[in-house]
Amino acid sequence: MAKPLEVDEQWLERIADQVSGLSYGHVTITVHDGRIVQIDRTERTRFDASSQKQQAASDSIQQVKHREGQSTGESLRIVQ
Repeated sequence: MAKPLEVDEQWLERIADQVSGLSYGHVTITVHDGRIVQIDRTERTRFDASSQKQQAASDSIQQVKHREGQSTGESLRIVQ
């Protein structure tokens, strides 16, 4: 038979602190022998599609600049 979980005010505050402000992610509470021994928080950061497209375009420009600079010995300046 499992022991009843012992939770005091301090652990409730710790759990509330970990959950507070979490937009995407999860909080894992580890219990050993009926006592909380650990709290893990994993937070995710999500980016919208337009941010990903902008980053991909920027990466492509950097790759072109690098390749053309190597082949001609000159640096390439791109003005947007």
